[in-house]
Amino acid sequence: MTPAIFGLAGPALSAEERAFFRESDPAGYILFGRNIVDREQVRALTDDLREIHGREALLVSIDQEGGRVARMKPPVWPAFPPAGAFAELWQLAPSSAIEAARCNAAVIGLDLAEVGISVDYAPLLDVRHPGAHDVIGDRALGEQPMQVAALGRAVLDGLAAAGIAGCIKHMPGHGRAGADSHKELPVVDAPEAALEADLEPFRTLASRAAIGMTAHVRYTAWDGESPGTLSAFVVGEIIRRRIGFAGLLLSDDIDMQALSGSIAERSLRAIEAGCDLVLNCWAKMDDMIATAELLPPLGAEGAARLERALATCGEPSVGEGDREQLVQTRDALLALLQGSA
Repeated sequence: MTPAIFGLAGPALSAEERAFFRESDPAGYILFGRNIVDREQVRALTDDLREIHGREALLVSIDQEGGRVARMKPPVWPAFPPAGAFAELWQLAPSSAIEAARCNAAVIGLDLAEVGISVDYAPLLDVRHPGAHDVIGDRALGEQPMQVAALGRAVLDGLAAAGIAGCIKHMPGHGRAGADSHKELPVVDAPEAALEADLEPFRTLASRAAIGMTAHVRYTAWDGESPGTLSAFVVGEIIRRRIGFAGLLLSDDIDMQALSGSIAERSLRAIEAGCDLVLNCWAKMDDMIATAELLPPLGAEGAARLERALATCGEPSVGEGDREQLVQTRDALLALLQGSA
């Protein structure tokens, strides 16, 4: 098995993709807006991916956070509030914010389960810092570590109720970054003591999340040369030991401009640093072939983590019959914000 999650070029598999995926056996897939038309089409696409591998338990993932990060959009799917709405509600009524976030995530999970998606890249556990770049912004669950952890747990619980695995990101914290890692490498010069606050939500939820994602951010207090994704110290010492995360560790998108070198070279560096899987989103066949040729097969430890992560996509405790009540509860709680204005 290739330790990579690959993207797809369009709404249906090409013959070339089908043959490549069958031969390279990637650990999973990620869907974007270019892959999504309607419910029937997405379900057919995910069924097709499962047929290639001959197994129902398959990592098929998406970024469906709500707000400005949503690949499944109206009018086919409902719009969802950004994480910042729940952060705002927390200031008024923390328990209401927790319940609203849980209900919201459960409805997102129902949408994903319906079309055969098993993993959502949420929640962000990045602690928001004033003055940082807005790439995180209202995607964050707050500025206080305890608040972020509590709301993050609610998101994980809501997704799990629908049979969907969440993914905590971006370890060890993207909330201080002064640049967008999609476009350039952010460098965080905060002292190690200050960075403890950024670790706290990840540490709190490390044992509850089966999947986590790294950040393409260089933290000078920990590694003056390499961004977190490519740093053996950040992955091994900070993420694995200090945070205590023992789950399946993914790189953020390896094609982002924060990193340098060929896609295959970046991928190998991420695996060598200690990531279990690399996320390669853009479905460029040359890059995917080169990556599959260069990377070693997924090892026994990574395979066990992948299996445990997929096992969390179990029997849901909510179904379509619960959707209306979940939406009503979320909306009634978020309406408290209007009443307080």
